[in-house]
Amino acid sequence: MIYRKEIDGLRALAVLPVILFHAGFEWVSGGYIGVDIFFVISGYLISSILLQELQDGRFSIVNFYERRARRILPALFFVLFACLPFAWWWLLPEELISFGQSIIAVVAFVSNILFWQQTDYFTASTDLIPLLHTWSLAVEEQFYIFFPLFLVLFWKAGTRTLVLVISIIALLSLGLTEWWWRYFPDANFYLIPTRAWELMIGALAAFYLFYKEAPKGKLSEVASFLGLLMILASLLFIDKSIPFPSVYALLPTLGTAFIILFANQETITHKILSFKLFVGIGLISYSAYLWHQPLFVFARAYYMDEPSAAVMAVLSVFALLLGYISWRFIEQPFRNKQGFSRQTIFVSAFIFSLIFVGIGAFFVFSDGAMYRFE
Repeated sequence: MIYRKEIDGLRALAVLPVILFHAGFEWVSGGYIGVDIFFVISGYLISSILLQELQDGRFSIVNFYERRARRILPALFFVLFACLPFAWWWLLPEELISFGQSIIAVVAFVSNILFWQQTDYFTASTDLIPLLHTWSLAVEEQFYIFFPLFLVLFWKAGTRTLVLVISIIALLSLGLTEWWWRYFPDANFYLIPTRAWELMIGALAAFYLFYKEAPKGKLSEVASFLGLLMILASLLFIDKSIPFPSVYALLPTLGTAFIILFANQETITHKILSFKLFVGIGLISYSAYLWHQPLFVFARAYYMDEPSAAVMAVLSVFALLLGYISWRFIEQPFRNKQGFSRQTIFVSAFIFSLIFVGIGAFFVFSDGAMYRFE
């Protein structure tokens, strides 16, 4: 798969608004749509990789899961370990119980289901949940588990059938979103049935570019820049009063798809998103995303109030710094197959998962370690 710098720039355009939104900067009222951008990018990248491997006859589900484990788990486990002492020092018993539950849910890839049961994403209480942001990671992990199996199952049916089935899934999911935001708003926000259409938009973009030449000329210039404007408009004008996700989420998701489809090297959109700073932030976006919410939550717990805008701004920058450290010294080494074998990755993942489940269970069954305050 050909590396596209503008995709990393697009990741930066996704992660920065999420960080600023969770930091409490109200001028980025739609900052949470960064997650929707990530979903489209993930659908595109994963589908592109799988299509190439299936076409070449070298697809292996074990290899796929190994790559995902290398990509996701080391940085995630590192952040979880770093959270433990601060949770122990600063969280009240009830908060520590919830933290323990969320640790278990995170390593089981079901934190979106846990938070669906526990909290409304847009309430003030979410400012005190260190691992709330992992709900989106759980959605992607569930996508990683089932989508490759789906592609393998329908591969022999042909490309047209695959595209048709993916399109039907996307339309049904979007329709379900329009129903659920009216009657089941929390489930609508957190669960994969109403997020699948965003991932499928990325998958359909991958199918198009895999079999067709990318559009060029004035159309690509106009369409890619329109996509960029759609994302920027979403960040500034979508807010908590708008039901989400819903048809309104078509604005950032289709905008992302337009950039993926049309932003070739000749377009101004490509040149903007390929700016070195944006590409650099995009490269560390996963780790930065993991760090930002715990930083903000523990700062609020430490101050026992909402920290000043200056403190939150510094912590936002610190999230990027920690993101770089994690990317450089955790993500990159573990993605090197020469340094860590497949067996090492899978065995380590299993052992550390058990450790975190044990720690989470201790927090829960000790009633949040009430004796810390005696």
